Amino acid sequence: MRLVQFLIFFGIVLTIHTLINYYIFSRGLKTFEPGSVIRKLYIIGFWALAASFFAGRILEKVYLSHLSDLFTWAGSFWLAAMLYLFLAVLFIDVLRLADKLFPFLHHLQGTIIGSKPYLLTIGVAAAVFLIVLAGHINALNPRTHRVNIDVPMANAGRENIRIALVTDVHLGTIVGKNRLERIVSRINGLNADVILLSGDIVDEDLAPVIRQNLGKTLQQLNAPLGVFGVTGNHEYIGGAEQAVAYLEGNGIKMLRDTIITLYDKVMIGGRDDIQSNRFAGLNRKSLSEINSDIQDDHFLILLDHQPTGIPEAVENGVDLILCGHTHHGQLWPLNYITQAMFAVSWGYKKIENTHVYVSSGIGSWGPPVRIGNRPEVVEITLNFQ
Repeated sequence: MRLVQFLIFFGIVLTIHTLINYYIFSRGLKTFEPGSVIRKLYIIGFWALAASFFAGRILEKVYLSHLSDLFTWAGSFWLAAMLYLFLAVLFIDVLRLADKLFPFLHHLQGTIIGSKPYLLTIGVAAAVFLIVLAGHINALNPRTHRVNIDVPMANAGRENIRIALVTDVHLGTIVGKNRLERIVSRINGLNADVILLSGDIVDEDLAPVIRQNLGKTLQQLNAPLGVFGVTGNHEYIGGAEQAVAYLEGNGIKMLRDTIITLYDKVMIGGRDDIQSNRFAGLNRKSLSEINSDIQDDHFLILLDHQPTGIPEAVENGVDLILCGHTHHGQLWPLNYITQAMFAVSWGYKKIENTHVYVSSGIGSWGPPVRIGNRPEVVEITLNFQ
């Protein structure tokens, strides 16, 4: 049954991907003279890039190699380029439609664009290339976002707890050894009391993670109170049990619908990802089952990958819930979609008595590109008063 669901989902995604690419391709094709060399190069190059992402991901399953890496990298960048090419072509088509109603583009007929329309295609492609390049540089340079939360709590046993929160690393072909080393160095540089990884630590397929021995780098994460994580939807897409075993074997304590004592009256809990049912046929426990034994004078920190669990956390009196998943859209203007979908798409918010932080994440899914937001490590300081 799950195989049928996957095939239907994959078919829908592939259809949408093909239609968008064809729309972009057909508009660009009209600007090249029939039979010209540049037209032939455009046709070959366009569809090679359009097919590269799916080719790379499929090839990874059967023959993990430098060739599969090449296809995956090219296809990942193309996904970002495809979005902005689509927006550019759509904008031009809207202008043309408006021109038919209220003519205002006639003066372009005598210009170089009027005589050589392929220059417009090349110009748009060049602009998109620069946008994607800038987004890639942005994705490689995370910031540290600091949040202070005052907690009215007596006899906490210490003045504060400093948390390093990291979400959505997406370890794999795109986020590999060199990038992970920089991420680990940044996290350890905070000298936090505890390190929390709120899901999507690995990017679906575990094979590229094992090939690069990324677990050895994860072992360098160091905090006095420990390193904890939860599953995200991508762990379940690739096989959660294998991912959890690998992460726990490399020093990360995975919390799966459970709560443990972090320090004195400070508790930490983690929920299995909400899509565990869809990908593995598992039903995660309700929050009321998980925290039924928590005393009122204790402070509960909850890791839940997707922000869909925020209302339930508020209802059950969770003190602090930490999420990821949204990437805050990752590519503008997709942030408007995540803002519409979730109560919090990014950042800090207090809802009733529950403190909420949703991180934009430090890695990326698909394109190694971020536009309109910054990747981040979050340093949260709980000040007990």
